[in-house]
Amino acid sequence: MQFAVRTLAPDMSIASLTIDAPDEADARRQVEARGLYVSAIEPARAGLPRARGGKLSLVLFSQELLALLTAGLGIVESLEALLEKEANPATRGVLERLLGGLREGKRFSGVLAAQPALFPPLYVGIVRAAEGTSDLPRALHRYIEYQQRIDIVRAKIVSASIYPVILLAVGGGVSLFLMSYVVPRFAEVYQGAGRNLPLMSRLMLDWGQFAASHTAGLLLGIALLIGGGVWSVRRALRRGGIARLLGRLPGIGERARIYELSRLYLTLGMLSEGGITIVAALDTVQSMVSPGIAAGLRAARAAIESGRPLSDAFEANGLTTPISLRMLRVGERTGEMGPMLSRSAAFYDGEIGRWIDRFTRTFEPLLMAAIGLVVGAIVVLLYMPIFDLAGDMS
Repeated sequence: MQFAVRTLAPDMSIASLTIDAPDEADARRQVEARGLYVSAIEPARAGLPRARGGKLSLVLFSQELLALLTAGLGIVESLEALLEKEANPATRGVLERLLGGLREGKRFSGVLAAQPALFPPLYVGIVRAAEGTSDLPRALHRYIEYQQRIDIVRAKIVSASIYPVILLAVGGGVSLFLMSYVVPRFAEVYQGAGRNLPLMSRLMLDWGQFAASHTAGLLLGIALLIGGGVWSVRRALRRGGIARLLGRLPGIGERARIYELSRLYLTLGMLSEGGITIVAALDTVQSMVSPGIAAGLRAARAAIESGRPLSDAFEANGLTTPISLRMLRVGERTGEMGPMLSRSAAFYDGEIGRWIDRFTRTFEPLLMAAIGLVVGAIVVLLYMPIFDLAGDMS
């Protein structure tokens, strides 16, 4: 967390600082280490600011650190260089804490682990493994490649979702405008016409009159419905409900499972190539997967500790597909389990990308047709009484 500190310098000048520290005592220690006297200290009211407008970018941080390490600088010199060029106060606080821990003799992985909100266990794990082999640049390079591969697939999913969401928003907005504004106006016109309207037109016009007389209540209900939907989705995401729901959908469930297994294999492959044992890697990734996959990982871990091969343990707990199972067994025979896990993930990333392209090419026209039918039905029902009147006149 962050603390707002008022300081007094030896020259009697007063200043205000924002210190990133786990507790008040550590924040006080950091300020006094700079030769300043603490006159007042309290938790920052705005909470912990996120670096770079929202969150510290681990990929960017790793890329900059890797470039400096590759150029021949030590880890302390590299962090000092990053601190000198950084203007964001939150990021400077993070770098100052890292430097402070290293100057106290702590290991780099230890000072990273002291800030779990910014450096997840996966990142700390690969750095800790690299410290054992004295090959931190290679570990950073491996993490950058790993994150970029995940971002590529995620970007495909997001880009494939943008157009359908826009269609739904526009179609829903047009339908809402017709039902809340246009239909009530037509209802007023037809109400004094003294004609018997078709059943569907009459029902829709009755709805229009109801919407016109209860506009505020309907808007409030729609707002509550949207808020409840957003809250339900967030709760389901935290508890893994979305993954379970997708798993039950025909056609989509299997692809969602393959996508999650692909992320699992990619993460395990990176950790294994970094020198982390498979049992320790399984412990690290359990917090990154859905509850169903996590339960399978726990059972697979117990089986591996009892002496069973990784491929058999994964197969027994539903963590494989026919292709990945064969690749895991090849990795066990050749002793290259890490690269084989990464290749399995790459294979399924390509399959998922191709499926997303096929799905969007099929789904988007169907969605457009459905929205057109809804809007068209509203317009036709509005004009049916006019068509009847024209028929009577002819």
